[in-house]
Amino acid sequence: MNKLTALLVFCLMTPALATAQDDVSKRALAQELSRAFPQLENNLKSTINQYQMSASLSDLSTQTKPQPQVRTFMAAMTTANKSEIQARGLEKYTDELLELRLADPSMLARWQAGQSPLFAFEPEGAESEWQYIEAYDIDGNLHYLDVYDIPERPVLVVDTNNREELKAGLALMRDEFKALQSSEPSQQTKPAPYAMLRSAVEPTEINTTILKKIQLKDDHEPWISGKAEIYAIVSGVSPERDEPTIDVIEMPYLDYAEQSYPANQIMVFWDRYRWGAADIILMEQDDKTDYKQLAQTILKAASDFLATIPDKEAQAYLIIPQMTSAIIALLPDDLFVNDDDFVDVFYTIMKDTEYTDHSGAGNNATADFAPLIIPKTE
Repeated sequence: MNKLTALLVFCLMTPALATAQDDVSKRALAQELSRAFPQLENNLKSTINQYQMSASLSDLSTQTKPQPQVRTFMAAMTTANKSEIQARGLEKYTDELLELRLADPSMLARWQAGQSPLFAFEPEGAESEWQYIEAYDIDGNLHYLDVYDIPERPVLVVDTNNREELKAGLALMRDEFKALQSSEPSQQTKPAPYAMLRSAVEPTEINTTILKKIQLKDDHEPWISGKAEIYAIVSGVSPERDEPTIDVIEMPYLDYAEQSYPANQIMVFWDRYRWGAADIILMEQDDKTDYKQLAQTILKAASDFLATIPDKEAQAYLIIPQMTSAIIALLPDDLFVNDDDFVDVFYTIMKDTEYTDHSGAGNNATADFAPLIIPKTE
């Protein structure tokens, strides 16, 4: 899912200290981890538990006098971590992306009881093209694991922290949306009638729609990828100008398919959307995404579509699903090294309307939505 950027080939067969110019591949990190594991084992076992299935770079840096194998591994991890952050353009948003993760909670008891783990990494390219998962044992032997059947032997995965990446990436996208829309001249010179009506009265409450619960049928994830990282793109039209309103929302609780999650999460602030209508696209973050370009692509697709509608009030909210479909159609594959998966879309969610067991257009997501009015306080 996460492909590390290259600066220089890191030697796979001989341990060597990485420098700022080294390219540290996932394969190399997994192999170096197999060498350093005997010295890291106690640290990892004290960090990884039923409440925390991974160890961050900071967690691994606590040894006061690390052995040479540990120093080699940590130098490689540090270099790779920097490359990962730079590749995504996330320098302003996070300091750490790389982590070591136990592949599945079912492996914890066997590993804590002393069963020797394997050390794996996600293959490069799209998941649909993966033929097997490669993993090393502590003797450096290579094992080939099934892509979808969870192995009985514990597996430690060298990976990016997808939740941290998504959180940072969505923050970047919000900043990019704001920058793009503040720098571009508005397509109209006077407020829309809708905006003039809104500005006449100061609202005393905040009108929202919450996602009460949600369940997915398919989260698209091989076992090595761990928990799904789902996010929402809420699309509609600004009440102030004839331009799109786009919000991106993290959904950190939505980990696995076939489970119902009582989210109670605000999804739509209706003050931001004209006609009391919006669409909600569900996406699964999978790989090294160019978040800045993704934000630019989404906004351009929506803006270009709106520009083709001369009288937006004539069709009103009926244009929103068309705009959303234009966004989905124009999401380019090359933004996602391993394809951010389109999960489903809820078209035309209306203000002041309750939805129960509401299926997405792709019949992959089922959700309950309800209006929620929040009184304004001083």
